[in-house]
This record gives sequence, C-alpha cells and structure tokens, in this order.
Amino acid sequence: MSERTILITGCSSGIGHDAAHGLRARGWRVFAACRKEADCARLRTEGFASPRIDYEDETSIAAGLTEVLETTGGRLDALFNNGAFACPGLVEDLPRGALREIFEANVFGWHDLTRQVIPAMRAQGGGRIVQCSSVLGLVAIGWRGAYVSTKFAIEGLTDTLRIEMRGTGIHVSLIEPGPVTTRIRENARAPFERWIDWENAHRAPEYRDKLRPRLYGEYSKDTFELPPGAVTRKLIHALEAPRPRARYYVTAPTYMMGTLRRILPSRALDWVISKG
Repeated sequence: MSERTILITGCSSGIGHDAAHGLRARGWRVFAACRKEADCARLRTEGFASPRIDYEDETSIAAGLTEVLETTGGRLDALFNNGAFACPGLVEDLPRGALREIFEANVFGWHDLTRQVIPAMRAQGGGRIVQCSSVLGLVAIGWRGAYVSTKFAIEGLTDTLRIEMRGTGIHVSLIEPGPVTTRIRENARAPFERWIDWENAHRAPEYRDKLRPRLYGEYSKDTFELPPGAVTRKLIHALEAPRPRARYYVTAPTYMMGTLRRILPSRALDWVISKG
C-alpha cells in the first residue's frame, strides 16, 4: 500500500500543528502548510514539508498545492482545511472591510483550495476532504458575528459539497470543536485593533469591561476546554474510517449545543446562550 498523503493548513500552532505531528506518527506523509514563511521554515526544521499557503493570497494557494502535487507525483489522499482567525466585536460595529477580510481567509481561501484539490482526487479515484468548523458553525453567540458568519458559510458549502460528491469516492466531513486550546484569542487582537472603533461605539463600556479583559487579559482556560489532540483524534477517524461521518463534535459544549439546536425553539436557544 502506497504512503498516504495529506495537506494540512494552519500548522503554525494549535490544531494544525498537533494534527501534523499526530498523523505523521501514524505513517501519513504530511504537508504542513502555514501562512507565514517563517513558520514554514520552523516546521521544516521539525522534519515536515511545509508549503506556504495564505488563504488571502490566491497565488500562494495555487503555488502551494502545485508544490505538493509535484512532490507526490500528482497524488493527494486528503485535505484538512484548518487555518482561520477571528475578529471580535458587535455586529453593529463591523465595517464592510472587516467582513471582506475574514471571509477571504476563512471561506473563500478554503473554497479555492478545495476546488483545486478535487480534480487530483477525482483522477486517483477518491480522497478525503475535512473542514475544521466550530460549535459556532452550529449556533451563534454575541461578540463573534464575523467568525460565526464564516463558520455558518463553511457549514453550508461543505454540506452541499458532500451531497455533490456522493458516488465519487471523495468523502467530505466537518469537525466542529468547541473550546480548544489554540492561539485564536491572541491572533484576534490585530484584526480587532484594525477594524473595531470600540471607543466610539455605542456600547463602549461593554467593550471596556467585558470584551477587552478577555481579549488582552491573562490567558485562562474556558470551561470544558480540551487540548488540540482531541481534534486530531476525530480527524484520524474522518481520514481512516471506511465510512467517515458527516460531522464530528469535539468538546461537551458542541454536543450540548448540537442537541439544543435540534430540540429548542430559536428564542429559547437564544435565552440559553445569553445565560452562558
């Protein structure tokens, strides 16, 4: 049996970094992509092939994938779309540019890379595409409208793609983590500072007393937070099971919200989330 190959994005830290190490340990040939060349260089010292793929840069997507396929002779068994960022703030304070930027990185880039991978998978008779969504692709919470909207979009695109790929040998799955230890909070500071004029916002006191302490304060784990390895374990099933699931929940909050979304009216669910 030939060596299995996978391209993983967002490997500089957190979920992507853990997945790269976990799959290599299982015998996969891992291409661990990062947005920044400095992070790619660091991963190469860890023994990975690391193409630079920046979801906001169409040229890097095409070049990165070409590098992978030239190395493997055109074969790619799996793609794990993972890299994403958040831009916290109230919906009423999100300028058009903030949404344009986050959709480029969290949706359009994923879609672009996925479309370019499909012909290679079709030519080889199958493959696996796994998208790292979120509990926030199932339910919305306040102050996270930009990120929530991208994850809802990924959920819709992925569900449609899964239906369209039936019978092709290409299996499509979603992984939906809740709180997992990553750098997403730290990485959200720059977009927040770039786009959110919080001091002149109508609800400036709430930014000062509620959001900013969480964003800039000393890191503390969320309730039920799990390490990135919890995602890697679900990813392994999505990649290696004969019949992968359409969805993989990770963490107790995801299971809870997935259930509540099915059984509660919208207003009741809004009330539950507002109390959380």
